[in-house]
Amino acid sequence: MAATVYKIMRESEWREASAAGRFEGSAVDRRDGFIHLSTATQVEETARRHFAGQTDLVLLAFDAASLGEALRYEPSRGGELFPHLYAPLTASVVRKAAPLPWDGTRHVFPPLEP
Repeated sequence: MAATVYKIMRESEWREASAAGRFEGSAVDRRDGFIHLSTATQVEETARRHFAGQTDLVLLAFDAASLGEALRYEPSRGGELFPHLYAPLTASVVRKAAPLPWDGTRHVFPPLEP
């Protein structure tokens, strides 16, 4: 599976999670019972489908191994396996947090690690 997994969230959510030391999930995450993550090959499509036009986003990168057994790869879009986290996301395991700017057409991603 992927060595690095990603989470897109609003910058305000990241500020709150960073101050609290953990992220319990967005409203969609809580509704679904897990925190939605993406691999490097999935995250741009995730942004396009679920965050188009949003300008206050941040992209968080994690070592998948740091998430332990709570990280599971499960079928989603068309059967593709997506990483899902069945635990709060601990802020201390965030390897990198980068702004995810909107250029009027799409989000501009920093270099991604597989």
